[in-house]
Amino acid sequence: MKAVLAPVYFSEWNEREQNEYREQLERLQEYYGDVAEFLPSVAVGEPLPKGADAVVFVQLLFAAFRHDEELKAYGLPMVVLTSRFGTVEMWDWEIVTYLRDLGLTVFSPYSIEMGKVVLRAIAVRNTLKKGARFLMFQDSPGEGMQANIFKKFYWWEQQSVDKMEEYFGCKLIFRSWKAVNERARAVSDSEAEAVSGDWAVHCEGVRPAQLLQSAKLYLAIKEVIDEVGGVEGVGANCLNESFHCDTTPCLVWNMLFERDGIIWACEGDTLTLLTTFVLYRALEKPIMMTNLYPFLVGMAALAHERIEHFPDIPDPDNHALGVHCGYFGFAPRSFCTEWTLRPKVLAIVNDEATMVDCRFPTGPVTLAKIYPGFKKLSVIRAEIEEYVQYPGSDALNGALIRYADGHRVMDELCSHHSMIIQGDVAPQLRQVARVFGWEVAQL
Repeated sequence: MKAVLAPVYFSEWNEREQNEYREQLERLQEYYGDVAEFLPSVAVGEPLPKGADAVVFVQLLFAAFRHDEELKAYGLPMVVLTSRFGTVEMWDWEIVTYLRDLGLTVFSPYSIEMGKVVLRAIAVRNTLKKGARFLMFQDSPGEGMQANIFKKFYWWEQQSVDKMEEYFGCKLIFRSWKAVNERARAVSDSEAEAVSGDWAVHCEGVRPAQLLQSAKLYLAIKEVIDEVGGVEGVGANCLNESFHCDTTPCLVWNMLFERDGIIWACEGDTLTLLTTFVLYRALEKPIMMTNLYPFLVGMAALAHERIEHFPDIPDPDNHALGVHCGYFGFAPRSFCTEWTLRPKVLAIVNDEATMVDCRFPTGPVTLAKIYPGFKKLSVIRAEIEEYVQYPGSDALNGALIRYADGHRVMDELCSHHSMIIQGDVAPQLRQVARVFGWEVAQL
């Protein structure tokens, strides 16, 4: 997944500038060759080579003020990488501003890391436009367990499916959750043992037979993925329709990500699936989803998790508890400081089900989610302060999360499902949002 870049030059250049251009292009190919493919250079005003995702300015000259219509005609994002360090040259800020005032989408990365985020985001956008496939297993979403909750979710609506496919160009493919679990039950123990023999899963309280159930489901889902072909992400309505399955797919999602690089989503949440795909592929930072329970919600949150009170801490209004399916939430092993497969917690899933108890490092994180409607991105700078435990509840190990303005979060938070990304990546997320044309709600 690489961005295809069309380098352009200004024919008003002199011999010295031509030599500098060639030297800079060689540097950029070395700096960015892992995330970008460079097409042959063309003069501004000439047609771009076929297949370009973006224009790259290797060099900017005074002539940039004299080609308004030619530059606008390209209709592609433009990336300015003019310094010998692979970033924007600060002397080019006025030209960047001028081009933006023309209505052009211009990126001026000030570090190679930021430049790679922009280029990966451009590549992700074009992967989606070319029909990236997302596979979701469900049968009668919203009608099953906890219907009073699940029927509220936008991601079940045909409107959501239609808008997502129209806006991004991707394809949502639905298959039966019931059928794939029936397929899993037909897998033999020997087949399950063969595929899972090297998984090396750290477990506590989980029997070998439960691991085999996950391996069988893994094989069944893999078969459907191979039948569909080209699947970038997968999810299932695993809680609301838990009566169809003998286990939960948490370990399956881990193995699909580890072995095949396939993105995951819990609870059939297609907005989470899309957000995870876009942000992980663009940022390449550890990412996961959890339920956010702001302290300001009070008993409406506490009762759902069967806990009596939030931690007694200073500044409670600016804190939330991050809990999902009894623990912090699901994340792949490689993202976590601790990762253990444990018996299920929630009453609505099969008694043989399992769940991951994992932790991200404490410290800075960024919360993010694409809004319903797909035109806005929520961004919240935050910090995981510590992990808190409530024995006998549905919150056996949750993250205590602090942000700056809890009241604004309550006013504008778009979903109880929130992505958590390791580190302060708000600046990078603003660049990703610009690639996709999203408004940013930085809370």
